[in-house]
Amino acid sequence: MNAMEIKLLQRLAEIYPTIAAASTEIINLQSIMNLPKGTEHFITDIHGEYEAFSHVLRNGSGSVKKKIDDVFGHTLSYADKKSLATLIYYPREKMTIIKKKEEHIHDWYKITLYRLIEVCKCVASKYTRSKVRKALPEDFSYIIEELITEKAEILDKGAYYEAIISTIIDIGRAEEFIEALCTLIKRLVVDRLHILGDIYDRGPAPHSIMDRLVRYHSLDIQWGNHDIVWMGAAAGQMACIATVIRNSARYGNLDILEDGYGINMLPLATFAIETYKGDPCESFKIHGKNAYNYSENRVNVKMHKAIAVIQFKLEGQLIKRRPEFHMENRLLLDKVDYEKGTITLDGKNYELLDTNFPTIDPKDPYALTQEEAEIMDRLCAGFVNCKRLQSHMQFLLNKGNLYKVYNGNLMYHGCVPMNEDGSFKTVEVYGQKYSGRVLYDVLESYVRKGFFAIDPEERERGRDIMWFIWSSPDSPLFGKEKMATYERYFIKDPETHVEIKNPYYNLIDKEKVLDTILEGFGLYGEDSHIINGHMPVRLSKGESPMRCNGKLLIIDGGFCKAYQKQTGIAGYTLIYNSYGMTLVAHDPFSSTEEAIAREMDIHSDRIMVKKSDRRLLVGDTDNGAQMKERIQELEELLKAYRNGTIKEAE
Repeated sequence: MNAMEIKLLQRLAEIYPTIAAASTEIINLQSIMNLPKGTEHFITDIHGEYEAFSHVLRNGSGSVKKKIDDVFGHTLSYADKKSLATLIYYPREKMTIIKKKEEHIHDWYKITLYRLIEVCKCVASKYTRSKVRKALPEDFSYIIEELITEKAEILDKGAYYEAIISTIIDIGRAEEFIEALCTLIKRLVVDRLHILGDIYDRGPAPHSIMDRLVRYHSLDIQWGNHDIVWMGAAAGQMACIATVIRNSARYGNLDILEDGYGINMLPLATFAIETYKGDPCESFKIHGKNAYNYSENRVNVKMHKAIAVIQFKLEGQLIKRRPEFHMENRLLLDKVDYEKGTITLDGKNYELLDTNFPTIDPKDPYALTQEEAEIMDRLCAGFVNCKRLQSHMQFLLNKGNLYKVYNGNLMYHGCVPMNEDGSFKTVEVYGQKYSGRVLYDVLESYVRKGFFAIDPEERERGRDIMWFIWSSPDSPLFGKEKMATYERYFIKDPETHVEIKNPYYNLIDKEKVLDTILEGFGLYGEDSHIINGHMPVRLSKGESPMRCNGKLLIIDGGFCKAYQKQTGIAGYTLIYNSYGMTLVAHDPFSSTEEAIAREMDIHSDRIMVKKSDRRLLVGDTDNGAQMKERIQELEELLKAYRNGTIKEAE
């Protein structure tokens, strides 16, 4: 044994100072490895739809209902199971309804408590007592532990449990206890949550989703393109700030910024009203439903146009400042003939749908006016100094990555930049060339520099790279030849709106290509999968979420209502438990009130992706691999104790 090995064992001996302590830990770890693998829940492309997301989170994409079926089988009717499931999802709201109808509420309390305790026992059985104990609601932790733990020393268990439950009801704590049990069930049904990007934009409440995720017990996030542009905005990148505001205006969600994050939109509104007085701003109408009245809509479209023009100017400035981004083809404002109202693209002239540009100087089209510059400075200060926004972005940084490898699965949003032949595309990032996994790692390192770098130049590079990731053809989160935002606003001809995708999107039906990607990220064998967000699955056109016999799983959640007409479904989520992997298809979500009143789940179909030939254990997971390493280290420590290399603590 060399000196370094002895030193490492000495450090381990500080934690386990005796043979007994090391032996006990080995036994504990071995027992944990033989427990069933915890359930993983995969969700993506939430796009601000908080109510639908909250419902899917509460029901675990059908996992709660499955546990109820496991416990009660044919001993409960379908209606009773639905009612119990809805109670677990929404305990307070459901009890309010039940109390108005139920004549014998004490009997209902007792029956319900017994049923919930049985479900609790089931969901807790795959965890150690220590882990369950940490999950217990503080107010009722001792009582719940008593009720869900088998006590061999008690002869009359029925009377023992009856006494506890009767006391809970008699002292008026039944409803609080029911709520605590429901919370515990939801907490234990899913062991880990994976969010594969696009929490932000389009829907009305991404801030509420972030608040919910911050409180979630165990999760990771793979950043989406819409998340990264918000991160850039929070870091103070001007083009990202303008993009975030334009997206919010486009979908009638400026109140996310004003009410959700307290960012003052009044200066922009005042400027837009004055600058575009009398301009109908026809190209800047709101997409989707919104709660604005006529006057508010008039202001919104003017703000929409004002910030869009500012965005195009700021993007032009950035492209000129960063020639290494190779995005000169997106310099469009200098291609406009402002007298004729036309633009020349690829040698062809197009008439503009809107020719009113009072803030653009044809001689210097990318320059902000003094008023525009002042507005952006104020908006930038609002983003950078907003505590709630900064807290949410820090959470995305702490829990998030551009990709994640976990339990044999590679998770990412978007695409891996590729060439037509299926090889990884080489991308230049600040003078250096990267591809595959290394490209992801370098881009992610720059994102973090955008928030944390001490050197001002490196920090500025990090901020700018977030816009690059949002909009570059070489970005793994965008992966299209261009972002045709300008063309969709100002040019009628649909051929200019076409965004040609990276070859990745045409290659994902080839198993060799998928194997190349998996191997590039360190995964080998038939049990490895790619789990991909960002691509709405158009079920109505016959598209499938499974490619190459399940090697690639596309789980765009379809929460965004704007996509549902195209897809014919509200998307997919994925469950990976000890029995295998299951895709869950979802119907559109109407409202929480309807879900409670009609006792609805929004999953309509379950597709078994892969059924394990045996029940998977903790020992089969990444955590299990770490436990095996620790056991080997502890066994070496035991040898060192027993041969006298290291002495036990007295």
